[in-house]
Amino acid sequence: MSDAAAVLVSAKIGPVHLGRDAYVYVRQSTLTQLREHTESLIRQYELRERAVALGWDAHQVRVIDADLGRSGAEASAREGFKDLVADVGLGRVGIIFGIEVSRLARNNSDWYQLLDLCAVTDTLIADADGVYHPADFNDRLVLGLKGTMSEAELHLIRSRLTAGLRHKAARGQLRQFLPVGFDYDETGAVVITADEAVVEAITTVFRRFAELGTARQVLLSLREDGLLLPRRPTRTGRVTWQPATYPAVHDFLTNPVYAGAFVFGRTRTEKRIDPTGTLVQHTTLLPRDQWAVLIPDHHPALIDWATYEANTARLRSNWRVPRGFGGGPPREGTALLQGRLRCGKCSRLMQTGYSGTKGNCPRYVCARAKQLYGGEQGCQSIGGRRLENRVLEEVFAVLQPAALAATGQALTDAERAHAATLHAFELSVERTRYETERARRQYDAVEPENRLVARTLERALETKLAAQRHAERDLLAAKTRRPVQLTDDELAWLHRAGADVRAVFNAPSTTFRERKQLLRAIVSEVVITVDPVARTAALRIIWQGGASTELTMQLTKIGGHFRTTDEDTVDLVRRLAAHYEDKTIAQILSQQRRRTGTGLPFTKSRVHSLRVSRGIPAYQPTETVTPDGDDAVVVSVTEAGRLLGVATVTVYRWLRDGFITGEQLTANAPWQIRIDQAVRDRVVPTVPDGWIGLDEAAAALGVARQTVLHKVQRGHLQAVYVNRGQRKGLRIKVFSDQAGLFDQPS
Repeated sequence: MSDAAAVLVSAKIGPVHLGRDAYVYVRQSTLTQLREHTESLIRQYELRERAVALGWDAHQVRVIDADLGRSGAEASAREGFKDLVADVGLGRVGIIFGIEVSRLARNNSDWYQLLDLCAVTDTLIADADGVYHPADFNDRLVLGLKGTMSEAELHLIRSRLTAGLRHKAARGQLRQFLPVGFDYDETGAVVITADEAVVEAITTVFRRFAELGTARQVLLSLREDGLLLPRRPTRTGRVTWQPATYPAVHDFLTNPVYAGAFVFGRTRTEKRIDPTGTLVQHTTLLPRDQWAVLIPDHHPALIDWATYEANTARLRSNWRVPRGFGGGPPREGTALLQGRLRCGKCSRLMQTGYSGTKGNCPRYVCARAKQLYGGEQGCQSIGGRRLENRVLEEVFAVLQPAALAATGQALTDAERAHAATLHAFELSVERTRYETERARRQYDAVEPENRLVARTLERALETKLAAQRHAERDLLAAKTRRPVQLTDDELAWLHRAGADVRAVFNAPSTTFRERKQLLRAIVSEVVITVDPVARTAALRIIWQGGASTELTMQLTKIGGHFRTTDEDTVDLVRRLAAHYEDKTIAQILSQQRRRTGTGLPFTKSRVHSLRVSRGIPAYQPTETVTPDGDDAVVVSVTEAGRLLGVATVTVYRWLRDGFITGEQLTANAPWQIRIDQAVRDRVVPTVPDGWIGLDEAAAALGVARQTVLHKVQRGHLQAVYVNRGQRKGLRIKVFSDQAGLFDQPS
């Protein structure tokens, strides 16, 4: 420093400044600069000696280095700078030392705020070029120019770095952090990882999403099966296996790297001031048309680009829509057309509601115009059951030609999916076994006397062994869930008999979510226009692929209702009422799992109400005919046992063996047995001479017991039943030359 400059500096520094503390502000922008640019850091700390040389005592010099590794672009994250500004405002600072003004601030808002405070509190600022007083016009002009150049320098640095990144990214050569499942080879090219377990786990996510349709269902299925997912945190870069989480599943489905694409600029950082006045940065995802770089087929892929686009479109359609709007993923409600029914008048998706005593009767309403624009009434509304049945009839009619092929394909897909799932479990077992062996080798390599290390390795080995046992148990459980495989004969029968898709759709084991998924795989949407005057509804079913079908549906009459007992059940009640009381009819209908029009099980009172409403006469019991003479009677099993002098169990066995005959009006109905003189003659108190038991008859004829019973049933052999004494049971006449009870006189 020249003599004139030294005089000028000494003239600016007065007793007021020397009476306060001297602050040395030390900052480096990044941790990399701290590690590599050590000379700059040393120069900043040497400013303490300069403060002492200018007249401050050593104990008056304070070093503020709390902002090491932080950028000077803003002051919100720099606690050291905030403390410095606060002390300047309180008049505690005599001079601020910095190697250059860019260390204090990289933007003019923070820089000029500091200058204003320094001018008010008579605080000096010093850098490598000299000492400045912000209250002096010339010094403030120089400091302002330096601050502007510092801000411009930051802009230029960022521009150069960003331009270089973008230029390299445009060629697809920018080295980025790869998601788990991909690695860089020795030439820098992106390749699929060599770890088969990682690849299979990621493929399982894509396969299950194609099957289940929502990321949440994929998460639940992975959790239920106990499958782990690989993750690679940016912080460590090492692959770890963790239980499935929704962010992990969603990241696999939405990351275009898995589709073989190179992308750059998918996000944008936005800044805003929160209610507390703090500057907050928020990273948002940009739409695909705003991505800076997109290069398809850049590297090997786990899925193709068309599948990636279909997955993202499906996820977008699964977003939870605002309350009152239609759409969203298939849920547990009974409305089968949820999110697929569109109003033919205003083209809005119709909303879904439920009514009924149990809240399970769907209704579709278009009322958004009324809600949004204050209209007097909504566009239209319609009950759900009749509409859904009409659409299902058309769906099943369309599926009928392809039902058999779909069933065979479903069986093949089920077996293929099971094999893929089993492969994932097998790879998981293989991975855990490798990790266990690796931990065992580490444990065996340690000296037994070194217990400090041995105990740690022993705990690690026990953890790996437990993980291996858990993976092996999961593999065994997965093997037991193997789908049913049809034999060649069963497949041939299936081709002859066909497949009933309707039965599968209506099966109790099929959930409403699965039914909706089936409909969505076939139907894109249904457009409906209701004519309240003609009581009709015009339907246009738009199939997946763009084809459409026009239908007309008759609505229910005003005052009528849809919840009526089906005619098949009414006809059955009409036939049963001629033979049974209401209580017995209710038991038969309940055993057949029939329900009333409102979905309730049948009881005696409900059968009575149905008979009265349909004009069905009640059962009129008749007097039981005595067994005197040759009169034939039709009686129940209990009455038959009483007439023949045997237990009811015996009567049931006779029905099964064909010894006597009977009939049932319908399944689960009581047996009606005809008792005539011929039947009575077959039940005797004593054994006729020469008649033998069932086992002896089978031995004498050289056939099985069942064959003897079949001969008795067809009338080839004569048989009686002895109902008294110790020799009760069936007796058979085997040899024709023996006189028997049924021999006819010549």
